[in-house]
Amino acid sequence: MHLTTIDAVVQLSYICILELKMDIVIDTSAIIAVIVDEPERKKIIELTRGNTLIGPGSIPWEIGNAFSAMFKRNRLSLEEAQKGLEIFKRIPLRYIEPDFTNVISISQKNNMYAYDAYFLDCALRQKAPLLTLDTKLKSVSNDLKIPTLEV
Repeated sequence: MHLTTIDAVVQLSYICILELKMDIVIDTSAIIAVIVDEPERKKIIELTRGNTLIGPGSIPWEIGNAFSAMFKRNRLSLEEAQKGLEIFKRIPLRYIEPDFTNVISISQKNNMYAYDAYFLDCALRQKAPLLTLDTKLKSVSNDLKIPTLEV
């Protein structure tokens, strides 16, 4: 497993005063792709540069869960996961409290876990596009008329 460098991830937070800044709901799949240097990394950084990244407060726990899943598939060592956590800590994210009533409604109507519905609720209420690599999340976001950023 090849992790990205900290400097590359910090570019996610680069703010250019001359450009219009917008909120982008970024999900765990996109964050992990940047941290572990997946092929989508460069495009994700381009799409997010100069914008504010937002998401539900569950993101840190989901990052930990993603790393534990990578352990099970022998895709990541403990040392790599620890480095990945340090990289994650440097990514500026603004956490949005979910509307849990809305979340369980989205979850029930779309036969999905609340963890996925948190991102959709955030995008709907903040009127922000969603950046995800998860095809089911993209599909439901399209049904809910939430714009998605293409990677």
